[in-house]
Amino acid sequence: MTIVETATTVDSVRTRLQEAGVKYAMASFVDLHGSIKTKFVPLSHLERMAGGSELFTGAALDGLPQDISDEELSARPDLDSAVQLPWRKDVAFFASDLYTKGEPFEAASRNILKRQLDAAAEMGFTFNLGIETEFFVLKDTPEGVTEVSDRDDLAKPCYTATAALDNLDWLTELVEAMTEMGWGVYSFDHEDAPGQFEIDFNYSDALTMADRAVFFRLMANEIVRKHGYFATFMPKPFADRSGSGAHFNMSLADIETGENLFETDDDPRGCGISELGYKFIAGVLKHAPALSAVIAPTVNSYKRLVRQGSMSGSTWAPVFVSYGNNNRTNMLRVPLQGGRVECRAADISCNPYLGAALILAAGLEGIREDLDPGAPHTENMYDYTEAQVAQLGIGMLPRSLGEAVDEFATDSLSRAVFGEAMYDAFIDYKRQEWNEYQAHVSDWETARYLKFF
Repeated sequence: MTIVETATTVDSVRTRLQEAGVKYAMASFVDLHGSIKTKFVPLSHLERMAGGSELFTGAALDGLPQDISDEELSARPDLDSAVQLPWRKDVAFFASDLYTKGEPFEAASRNILKRQLDAAAEMGFTFNLGIETEFFVLKDTPEGVTEVSDRDDLAKPCYTATAALDNLDWLTELVEAMTEMGWGVYSFDHEDAPGQFEIDFNYSDALTMADRAVFFRLMANEIVRKHGYFATFMPKPFADRSGSGAHFNMSLADIETGENLFETDDDPRGCGISELGYKFIAGVLKHAPALSAVIAPTVNSYKRLVRQGSMSGSTWAPVFVSYGNNNRTNMLRVPLQGGRVECRAADISCNPYLGAALILAAGLEGIREDLDPGAPHTENMYDYTEAQVAQLGIGMLPRSLGEAVDEFATDSLSRAVFGEAMYDAFIDYKRQEWNEYQAHVSDWETARYLKFF
């Protein structure tokens, strides 16, 4: 991308933003964690920014594998991604692709996803994705962290009206911001844990959805902060409450017509999905253990992926490598309406670019290799013992970040999708995270063992 090639488009974007009162543009990208990094430039500098004027040192960030002596990374904004910050109208956000030495930087998260989207396009597919945003909103008090509402104290608080109404001020501002940007919010509610909420909005192509997911985390925190609270995207903040997922709702569409290729009126297995969809499912199940490291990427993630651990009676999180119909105890679920596949293992802390890239690659492999996922599971998977699960030949999702990273490291698809540098960087960072956790002496250990013997 050069300044000359983009000048006309830059002019139209700059004019639109100027008329809206924008003064500054953010050349933004994400690190390993999906956290936004950026530089601000005056809007008058937009043409140069579009040509890659803003430079970054990858060695200063997690998961942008560079040496200090390497040429800097250049952020080249996707002009179609421009959005005015709803809470700060004088600033516009641009999702950007990273380049170095005039070429796309192989290890950049957005570039990794775009490579897999290109692979899907070569097969005639568009990858559509919806991400359900679950998160907690809490407040700091002299006594510690607590819920916003003093009425948010039910053992089973899902869908509670009173606590939701007590949070409606910040919820309204956040939902209105999303609506203003054209995201198509169609539902929001109080979720299964005190202080937990979910906002659902329209699916889109996967690149747009990943851009929106990382922007959502920034926006939610900024808007909630104005009200004196904070949003947390920690997967499992409380041991006795449900965790926060980021369920991936996925389908493939015909690249020419836009037709949903997962939809069918004739499914002998009864889930309401096409044979193409079943092959996609089979590919995802094949690589599920390795996928876990990316879609459930923290130590804390694996405290969500358990059968028990919520005062409401269910964690609503998968533990088995299985699929089924409208059955929330499977890793992959085909919702009642059919035509899409929901991955319930993904949590809200994940980098959506990396998660979408690897899950898409797995699904495409299932299609290329004509894989079959077997019969769907319609029963309550939580009722099985581990011995019964083993007898049925059903695999388990990794039980810790350490296990998941080992699975990621030994799966050849991981290296193929991430590229050599990001593959190594991801493993190194996550193994260090796991080793630090293992070396940490927790309050639980001290309370149990300090005077035990």
